[in-house]
Amino acid sequence: MGSTAAILQVAIALVGVSGGNHAASTLSDGLALVEARHQVEAAAAAAPRLAAKKAELPTPEEIAADPSLLPPASAGSNGTHVPHSSGLSRDEIFAHSRGGGEDTAILLTGVALAPPDAPEPVQGAINAANTIVGRPYVWGGGHASFYSNSYDCSGAVSFALFGGGLIPQPLTSGDLMRWGSPGRGKWITVYANPGHTFVEIAGLRFDTVGAEQGTGPRWHLATVSTSGYVARHPPGL
Repeated sequence: MGSTAAILQVAIALVGVSGGNHAASTLSDGLALVEARHQVEAAAAAAPRLAAKKAELPTPEEIAADPSLLPPASAGSNGTHVPHSSGLSRDEIFAHSRGGGEDTAILLTGVALAPPDAPEPVQGAINAANTIVGRPYVWGGGHASFYSNSYDCSGAVSFALFGGGLIPQPLTSGDLMRWGSPGRGKWITVYANPGHTFVEIAGLRFDTVGAEQGTGPRWHLATVSTSGYVARHPPGL
């Protein structure tokens, strides 16, 4: 504050001697020097604290001997720890499959990964279903148009089948009871009755019920009873 006051006094004196322009220039230069001095003084004051903080960090040799000493890092922070939490359980983070065979899809954090050798319609159906995972359940959703903010059971199944190029328009549960060929398929099986529909694709169930998080289109590892359902499949699949 003392330095700034002195500069102001000099500038006022210069106004009467050299004119306003020179005084303003002198004032600007002087204030810049004061600001620079403040920054240098602040850095000097902070140096001991930074040195002490750095001394608290483990050395490379200590980390090599005990990796648990490595400071946690967050993305983009280059080692700066940012506390965070996740709604996913530890079990949900890992990949799972029902049978483990080459024709079985993998469930990874709610998303299905198609088997590499699966036919193109199967991969298309799985990829399409992935795009609506987590949408809310609404009766009639996905029937006025394939693309919707919400889906009911047959609307969700229709969207998956549409992604595989297997149907040209949304179908109701009653329609799906008569769709395709009778019986279970190798890759895709639709189970339908007048009140509900779900589909098994490459060993995973795509359904709008049975999730702890609530209803809506989601993948499931667990099987359910198919008693009372008609099984249908696309020819050849």
